[in-house]
Amino acid sequence: MKRLTVFFLMILCIVSCIKDGQGGVDLKVGDKVPDFTVTMNDGTTVTGEMLREGVSLIMFFTTGCKDCRQTLPHIQRIYDEFLPKGVRFALISREDGPESVAAYWAENGFDMPYSAQTDRKMYNLFAKDRVPRVFVNHQGVIRFSHSDSPNPTYDLLKSDLESLLNN
Repeated sequence: MKRLTVFFLMILCIVSCIKDGQGGVDLKVGDKVPDFTVTMNDGTTVTGEMLREGVSLIMFFTTGCKDCRQTLPHIQRIYDEFLPKGVRFALISREDGPESVAAYWAENGFDMPYSAQTDRKMYNLFAKDRVPRVFVNHQGVIRFSHSDSPNPTYDLLKSDLESLLNN
């Protein structure tokens, strides 16, 4: 019985990371950041237009995804280092409500603002499947795109951002 329970929990994690075939587009390097508006948990608003100025990082995640759980601490470290340098951030959940995200943030000591989305409307503007999805943008154009193969690391994201800030 214990093995069966572990097996089902593993399947749930895999499904929460992928969830293929549910619409959306797959933005690639060179594509423009789409128009969107989200409200962050701190009450601020982030728009696609705002992220078309300067350098920005957009991440889509779910708190039940193993790969997202590995990536989010790197994002927190990047946020702490690059927010003072003018990089803008939008962390947006995919089908992960406010209670779940708030609990995960509290459990991990994260202080990055996030937008908890209970559906795929925002996500579908950027991708069809897979989380985490990280888009690093300059002047509204996607310059780097990362998913779970391999998971983006602190060093990789730092290199991406520094190359754009020094441009």
